[in-house]
Amino acid sequence: MPSDEDIAPFTISIPDADLDDLADRIDRTRWPVDGPGAQWARGLPVQFVRDLAAYWRTEYDWRVHEARLNAFPQFTTFVDGQRVHFLHVRSPEPDATPLIVTHGWPGSIAEFLRVIGPLSDPRAHGGDPRDAFHLVIPSIPGFGFSGPVSEPGWDTARIGAAFAALMARLGYTRYGAQGGDWGSMISRWIGATDPERVVGVHVNMLSTPADAEALAPDASADEQERVAVNRRYTTDLSGYAQIQQSRPQTLAYGLNDSPVGQLAWIAEKFADWTDSDDESLSAVDLDDMLTTVMIYWLTATAGSSAQIYYEVAHGPRARLVSPVPTAVAAFRHDLFRPIRRIAERHNVIEQWTEFDAGGHFAAMEQPEALVDDIRRFFRTLA
Repeated sequence: MPSDEDIAPFTISIPDADLDDLADRIDRTRWPVDGPGAQWARGLPVQFVRDLAAYWRTEYDWRVHEARLNAFPQFTTFVDGQRVHFLHVRSPEPDATPLIVTHGWPGSIAEFLRVIGPLSDPRAHGGDPRDAFHLVIPSIPGFGFSGPVSEPGWDTARIGAAFAALMARLGYTRYGAQGGDWGSMISRWIGATDPERVVGVHVNMLSTPADAEALAPDASADEQERVAVNRRYTTDLSGYAQIQQSRPQTLAYGLNDSPVGQLAWIAEKFADWTDSDDESLSAVDLDDMLTTVMIYWLTATAGSSAQIYYEVAHGPRARLVSPVPTAVAAFRHDLFRPIRRIAERHNVIEQWTEFDAGGHFAAMEQPEALVDDIRRFFRTLA
C-alpha cells in the first residue's frame, strides 16, 4: 500500500469488456410484472424502467461522459488507511478560496459537472473573478473510485476528519466546505474537526428532525408544514435507508449483479426527490443521472456505498455541533424541509436561503442558483 503522503494522478479508464458485459446483462434482464393498484405509490412502474433501460442500452454513451470527467484533474491518495479519489480543479485566479465539495447517496462526483466551471473560473462564466474557488471534489470512502471501504468505522465524523486531513495535505490552510445529503453532514463535521482553518460551511440539505410537540407551543403554520413533509419521508420514503442501515451486505448481491436493479434503486430517488413536473426525471439531465448510475455499477460499490448508513446508525452517537459560520440553501422540493430555529441549536447560521424551485440534487437541477448562493455566502467571509 502506498504511504498516506502519496498523491497519484488518476484517469478513469473502463475496459471495453466491462461495457460489453453491462450491455449483455441489460439485454438479459428478467423483468417483473407491475404490482396491483397505484403503481408509483409502490415503486417505479415496469414500463418506466424498461424505457430507462432501453435508453441506457442504446443511446447513452459512457465514453462521452468518461471523457467529461477526465477533462478535470483527478488523483488518489490514502487517508487513515483508506483510498480516497478526488477531483482537484485549481482556479486560474491565484487568490481563489479553496472549497471542498462533497456529494451524498445516491450521488457521485458527476453531479457537480455543471458547477465546476462557474465556481472555479467565474471570469469565464460571466461572474466576478473575486468569487473564484479552488475545488476539491472527493468521492466519499466506499463510493465510486474511493471504494470499497477497507474496514468498519467510516461514519460521517471519520470521513469529515479524513477530508480535513486531505485539505491539509493539499496545502490549504484556509478553506470552505460545501455539500448536500451525506455531504451536508460531512461538511459540517469538517468544520467541527478543523474550525481554525474552515472559514465557513455551505449546505444544500439540512435534516432538522422535529415533531409538532418539539416546536410547541408556538409552532408556526410554515413549521407545521415542514414537519409534515419530514414526516412523509419517515413514513413513505425511507425504506431504502432502513435496508441500507441494517443489511447493506444482503442488498449488495442484487444490486451488484443486476444493472437494471441498480438503475431502478437510484432512479427512484431521482424521481422522488427532484422538482420534476410529473412522475418522471424531467428535473435532471438523463445522461447526467446515468453517469452516476454507471459509476456505482462499474466500480461495484452498491454495497460499499450503503455501509455509511450502517456506520452512522450503529456507531457512536456523537453530537454534531458546528462552530463555524454556516449557510443553508433550502430547495423546496428536497426530501427534507429544514426548520431554522431547530438548525440554529447546533449550527452558527449566517445565511438562510429558501428556493421555490429545485430539489435534492441542486447542482444538477438548479446549478446557477446553487452557484450564486455559494458565492454570496463566501463573499461575506473573505
